[in-house]
Amino acid sequence: MTKSDRGTAVNRRSLLAAGALIGAVGVSTAPAASAASGRYARGMAVLRRVSGDRGAEVIESLSDVAPDLGRYVVEFAYGDVYARPGLDLRQRQLVTIGALAAQGDTAPQLRFHLDAALQVGLSPVEVVEALIHIVPFMGFPRALNAVNVAREVFADRGTTFRPPVQTDERDRYERGVQKLVEVDGQHGLDVIESLRDIAPDLGRYVVEFAFGDVYHRPWLTAPQRQLVTIGALTAFGDTAPQLRVHLGAALRVGLSRGQVVEALIHVVPYAGFPRVLNAVTVARDVFEELPG
Repeated sequence: MTKSDRGTAVNRRSLLAAGALIGAVGVSTAPAASAASGRYARGMAVLRRVSGDRGAEVIESLSDVAPDLGRYVVEFAYGDVYARPGLDLRQRQLVTIGALAAQGDTAPQLRFHLDAALQVGLSPVEVVEALIHIVPFMGFPRALNAVNVAREVFADRGTTFRPPVQTDERDRYERGVQKLVEVDGQHGLDVIESLRDIAPDLGRYVVEFAFGDVYHRPWLTAPQRQLVTIGALTAFGDTAPQLRVHLGAALRVGLSRGQVVEALIHVVPYAGFPRVLNAVTVARDVFEELPG
C-alpha cells in the first residue's frame, strides 16, 4: 500500500466514524433505481432540511464496503422515519438528542445531530438544556461528555450565546413537589411516599434535584422535556417502570398519544427495533389505563 493509499484509507475510516445517520445530499453511490424511488427522493429532501449539504462524504465513504448501508440511511432513517408527519423536525431532534446522549459512546453522531438541531431552529440554550435534562435519568458522565460535544459544535459554527443561570431562591423541595405534581400528578407523590420506609433520602433527592432543580428550569417547555425523556429512556433500555411513568407524564403535559408513539418510532434508527417494540408495549398499557 502506497502512502497515498494509506491516506485514502485513513480518511475513509474517519468519514465512517462520523456515523451512519449523517446521510448525504447529491451523492452518486445509490443505485439508479433507488435514487429514482419515492423513498430515496423523500429521504434526500428531508436530509437537506436537517443537514444542508453536509454528509455527502460519509455516504461516499461507504461505496467500497457497504453502499447499501448509505442507501438505508437515506431511505429508512430519513425517507421513512423523519418524513413522518407526527412530529416536526425540532421535536424530532429533541428525541434524537435524548436517545444519543443516553447511550453514550455516540459522540460523532451526537455532534451531527446537535448541529442539525441548530439547523432546524432549536436555540443553543435549548440544545444545552436538553443535555442537562438527561442527568437525572442517565447521570452526569454522559451529560458532561455530551456538553463537551456541544461546545465543539458551537465553536465550529461560530455560535456564541450567554448561558442562563438558575436563580430561583425558593425552597428546592417545595418547588420540586410543585413541578412533580404538574408533570406526574398524584402518582409522582405516591412514588416518593413508597420510598419513605427504605430510602427516604432517595425520594428527597428525586424531588429536590430531578424536579426542583432540573425540571423546574424554564428553558424547555414541559412537552419538550418529555420528548427528551422518552428518547433517552427508550434508547437506554431496561427502564419500563420509569418509561411508563414518563409516557403518562407526556400525555399529562400536552403531548398526544400520536406524538408519544411517533417519538418511540423515531428512536428506531438510533437504538433499534427491540427497544422500541418494548417501549410501544409499555405505551399500549399506559393508553389502556388512562381515559381518552
